[in-house]
Order: sequence, then C-alpha cells, then structure tokens
Amino acid sequence: MDIAKNSILYLDGVAVSFDGYKALRGLSMVIGPGEMRAIIGPNGAGKTTMMDIITGKTRPDEGEVLFEGSTDLTRLDEAEIAELGIGRKFQKPTVFESHTVRDNLLLALKADRTPFWTLFHRNTKDEDNRIDELLSTIKLSHRAKDLARNLSHGQKQWLEIGMLLAQEPKLLLVDEPVAGMTDAETMETAALLRHIHKSGKSVVVVEHDMAFVRELDVKVTVLHEGSVLSEGSIDHVANDPKVIEVYLGR
Repeated sequence: MDIAKNSILYLDGVAVSFDGYKALRGLSMVIGPGEMRAIIGPNGAGKTTMMDIITGKTRPDEGEVLFEGSTDLTRLDEAEIAELGIGRKFQKPTVFESHTVRDNLLLALKADRTPFWTLFHRNTKDEDNRIDELLSTIKLSHRAKDLARNLSHGQKQWLEIGMLLAQEPKLLLVDEPVAGMTDAETMETAALLRHIHKSGKSVVVVEHDMAFVRELDVKVTVLHEGSVLSEGSIDHVANDPKVIEVYLGR
C-alpha cells in the first residue's frame, strides 16, 4: 500500500461490465503527485469508462480507486469528487457562449455562486488578478471581452481548461483536447498542458493524436480491452509489438 499512499491516483484491479460487456478488466494504474500521464488506445479500450469511474459517474464492480492515497472514490458521488479537487474536461467544450471570456472564468472561480451572488457580486482585486493570470495562462488575454461564442474551436477548448483551473483542482482529467484542432492549435495545447503540469498540477490526458502525445513528452499508458497493454515512453510503446498489432498498426 506504500505505492497507493505516495500516489495522487491509484487504481487496482478495477473491473466493470455493462450488460455482459466487460468495459474494464482488472485495470491497474498509478499516477504520482504532480505527474502528467497520456492515455492512448483504440476505440473500446476503456478510456472513457476509466474517466467515468474516477469522477464517480460509473461505479466499478470490483477494484480499488483511491485519491491522494486514502480517499475511496468508489464511495463518493460526482459532486463530492469534484469538491475533492478532481476536474474533468470533456471532449466537446462546454462554455457559456453568451458570456464574455472573462465572465466565463469569473463564474468558474471556486467560491459561493448562488443566484444572489451572481446578481450583486462585485469582483475583488484578488479575483481580478486571478482572472488576469488565467487569461495569460490560456493565451486569451486579448479576447477577454469577446463573447465565448466568437472564439475558435481551439480557443473554446483553452477557455474550458482555464475554467477548470479556476476551480483549483489537484488533478485534471482531459479528454481528447485536440480533436478538431488545427496543427498550430494542437501544438499550443501541448504547450499549455506542459505549462499546467510544470505549475505542479497532476494531469491525465486521453488522446488519439500521436504527434500531440509525443509533444507532451510524458509517460504513456496504452489501454486495450479494458486493461493496460503497455506503459513507458512514447518511443517504448510505439515500438512495442503488442501495441503495433492492436493500435498503431491499424
């Protein structure tokens, strides 16, 4: 259990079935504090189910899922898990289209967000400084007053990542962040995630784009049929005959 204690995320023997289909089969994985990990694998490998289990959307049939070494995530609901400091970004960006970029970030800041607050709140200096910092991180300072609907697809993805950061998560789960992006936006997104990682956040990135994964330059876990097939550097997994057979060679 020392491995679990020294991890931010610990999965051991996690299994789940849907109507007889085994989505995860004894999945085991350890993410260290402050680590960024890339998760790849063919469709149906169990990547989304893994994220659903970590965030409380799905309950596993068996296995352990621990956060920060001791908190059993299988006993908590989605809201409780988010409150612990686990933030998830889905593939399709969900921003407030009719609000400005700046207001999107303000609404996401970790604080009381009752209807009364929204109507009568005046920003504090600390909040303004934090929003300025987030705008700089996601490279959208120049679009702060623009409506979110007018951003490009890539910029909406960055805004949603900024909204996640506004909630001060300890662990970010990012699902296919570069799907539909231009090559330039893809490289910018890799740089953004590397910057977030260097700031001390733990990040798990699920992605199909191998050029993007290579740009992240982190340990890669390959899933296949609900369990870990291979793990190591991008070069290690790219040259693993098992990976070539089930994924890269397709």
